[in-house]
Amino acid sequence: MLSISDDIIKDLLLKGNYVTEDDVKAAEAAKEKNHVGVVDFFLAQGLVTKDLVGQAMAESFKATYADLNSAQPSAEQTAKIPEEIAVQFRVVFFNETKKGITVATDNPVAEGLGGALKKIFGSSKVSVAYALPEDIEATLIHYRKKLSTRFTDIIKVSKRVAPELIDAIIEDAVAFRCSDIHFEPQDKDVEVRFRVDGVLHEAGRIPTEHYDNVLNRVKVQAHLRIDDHFSAQDGAIRYTDKNKQVLDFRVSILPTLSGEKIVLRVLSQYIQGFALGDVGLSAMDQELFFKAAKKPFGMILVTGPTGSGKTTTLYALLKTLNRPEVNITTIEDPVEYHLPGINQIQINTQTNLTFAKGLRSIARQDPDIILVGEIRDGETAEIAVNAALTGHLLLSTFHANDAATALPRLLDMGIEPFLLASTLEVVIAQRLVRKICENCRHAVTLSPSDIEKKVPGMSHYFSKKSLTLYAGKGCANCGQTGFKGRTAVFEFIPMTPEMKDLLLQHPSTKQIWDLAQKQGARSMFEDGVEKIKNGLTTIEELARVAAPPEIRHTS
Repeated sequence: MLSISDDIIKDLLLKGNYVTEDDVKAAEAAKEKNHVGVVDFFLAQGLVTKDLVGQAMAESFKATYADLNSAQPSAEQTAKIPEEIAVQFRVVFFNETKKGITVATDNPVAEGLGGALKKIFGSSKVSVAYALPEDIEATLIHYRKKLSTRFTDIIKVSKRVAPELIDAIIEDAVAFRCSDIHFEPQDKDVEVRFRVDGVLHEAGRIPTEHYDNVLNRVKVQAHLRIDDHFSAQDGAIRYTDKNKQVLDFRVSILPTLSGEKIVLRVLSQYIQGFALGDVGLSAMDQELFFKAAKKPFGMILVTGPTGSGKTTTLYALLKTLNRPEVNITTIEDPVEYHLPGINQIQINTQTNLTFAKGLRSIARQDPDIILVGEIRDGETAEIAVNAALTGHLLLSTFHANDAATALPRLLDMGIEPFLLASTLEVVIAQRLVRKICENCRHAVTLSPSDIEKKVPGMSHYFSKKSLTLYAGKGCANCGQTGFKGRTAVFEFIPMTPEMKDLLLQHPSTKQIWDLAQKQGARSMFEDGVEKIKNGLTTIEELARVAAPPEIRHTS
């Protein structure tokens, strides 16, 4: 992510007392062993934030720092700099006051930048600020044509329609931080949809006569059979974009009545620079998480449905635990995030490499920390518990609606209560909610009756008086949705001595949650209410993904 050397940033952070000499030594050891950048190590450990790095980099250029993430220019403002100049110099309009105009770039000393700005703004005073590369990329989105328009242009002029269509789709998907790309055959054409922040949006349509070539190209790249049109097929693609950035995609092809549907899951793209503070953990929950993770052995489980961010949370923790003196091994299906210095194993059903068999082999590889992508059956659960019992820290995900439900389900899988009580350190449940767009966020005054109309039964979680909450108006920066990005709401149940004693009695979900509440546990819903009060998300968004504990834990 850095456009100047790690050493310069390291020295600036050290000089500013953001990091210590010991932090630098630990980072350089990690760089030597795991080939992780010094600044990326600082970010992963939570020692600095991206904004602090941005400020340090701006200082090295003797420029001010432009936080484009929280104050993005509108499409109209962006258009004040012609696209050709914006792309060439990676420069965007930032703001304008009586004193003059400020533009932002990730390379303030680019040769020719001053002359180009003079041609655009004439005699106006122009200041050049520094912005992080990812924030520049997000702003350059404003210059993009709609995908449907680009489809039309490509089909009109290109002789190699399929490759260019796929390149355009992937380019836009990455720019909009899309997690899944859907190709859905209809009667007359094929609809392309992007899942952004958990919600699907139409991106464009491909004429049916061109879709066969697109489908075959995807199959070839994913090493799938192009002559099989009636079977479900799964594969993977490693793709290098025009900026030489490597992207990994999981490919799923399924026959439907209208034709073969493709879904591409974007992998390993958004974990870079990701730290535990980024996933939405409160200070209290981070402390609980770290306390469990610092133990030399035991088991940490993260529960939730598919797509709730469980793996991202565990990888954010792994980045913190990844040190030169530690051996970390993962077994996953698929490997979603590629991290240097970690041994990652991909499940392979064709060679009979399952979670259970792979986990047995890993235990003989002298690991300190093991990540099992998912506990799916009793055999894997039993081996995982035994691994945690014999001196390993084991991290895994588990499908359960909430933290309290996970414990009876594990017991139902045949795990002995005394073994589970001896190994389990903490159970975490989570869901993802969309964050209010910082660019168009505005205050909204709501009375208790207003809240009750939005979501019945919710008003008692808030003040009895009118209060100020927030919502997004919708802007070009967030695609007119009012939301940009996601954060998680969490529920933690630590294994206290009393909880371990309760486990020996085969308790119900309600008994577990009642005890957890008495010991101070906060539900996902209550964590979400705090995020609403802090202006991160909305009442409707929380109600979409989580229910109050009094509704969930009734038996």
